Amino acid sequence: MRVKVLGIESSCDDTSAAVLIDGKLYSNVINSQSIHQKYGGVVPELASRAHQQNIVLVVKEALELAELSFADIDLIAFTRGPGLLGSLLVGSSFAKGLAIAGGKKIIGVNHLHGHLLAHFLREKNEPDFVPKYPFLCLLVSGGHTQIIVVKSALNYEIIGETIDDAAGEAFDKCAKVLGLGYPGGPIIDKLAQKGNPDSIKFSKPQIPNFDFSFSGLKTSFLYHIRDQIHKNPEYLSDNLENICASLQKTIVEILADKLAKAAKITGIKEISISGGVSANSGLRTQLLNMAEKNSWNLHLPKLKYTTDNAAMIALVGYYRFIEGYYDSLDVSTEAKLNF
Repeated sequence: MRVKVLGIESSCDDTSAAVLIDGKLYSNVINSQSIHQKYGGVVPELASRAHQQNIVLVVKEALELAELSFADIDLIAFTRGPGLLGSLLVGSSFAKGLAIAGGKKIIGVNHLHGHLLAHFLREKNEPDFVPKYPFLCLLVSGGHTQIIVVKSALNYEIIGETIDDAAGEAFDKCAKVLGLGYPGGPIIDKLAQKGNPDSIKFSKPQIPNFDFSFSGLKTSFLYHIRDQIHKNPEYLSDNLENICASLQKTIVEILADKLAKAAKITGIKEISISGGVSANSGLRTQLLNMAEKNSWNLHLPKLKYTTDNAAMIALVGYYRFIEGYYDSLDVSTEAKLNF
């Protein structure tokens, strides 16, 4: 029997639905909320309201693109956390309602587990991808920065994580200081490509083992901007591209150095990255160079799978389902779900 999975993702400000058949992607629809841009960050109440407006049409479109009806679906996989509670409740409630109405099985998926397996995604006409285990994954997003040893699709171990801010959060908060808007990471990336990454030296934290810290870097960045503007009120406009390039280089080096340390100590040469920050051009270039130097087999997710999407949620649901797992209707939704 072919396993047909409907995935639903609503952890933050993207409403997404996807359909997988036997692990292959047949549709992936994402509705991104632009309303948050003028506020410089996601407004939880506005996000949950937008999910309510979008979710029916998004699911309908995903089924139509896959040329399936809801009756064809075997399993509904939805994000149960972590994320914004109001947003999560919209997706989970909709998934449970569909399951009750159609007599379908459901699986609640950890959002981070979805990111972990995002580079596994293959569309219906692409050849199968069978990863080699174990592999190291650097998961970098707006809310999380972790190094994970992946032993199988359902078995993994976190060996390093941030003790304060995430890398994506550092990008966005520094972008806000620069008046660049939200989300700030992609804007910094674009400006950095025109600047001199060696023009400014920002402090790097000295954190033991494989853990990360970005709060000190943010403080160093803020003090530098404050002091330079005091000397020259036009400092930002005169040096914006160099500031962005230097900041990006510092964040990328912090991430890459820890990943290299983990690869050396564990002896693992299968390496992947995932999460929103894995779309950063500076990080991708740095890791490609390191992979060549260290004989890594590097897996980079397609850019369309780096952001939040239901395809990765459906994929985790598929892997769990074929191993015999599924959840009852009382599966909880948790804003701070552990990974």
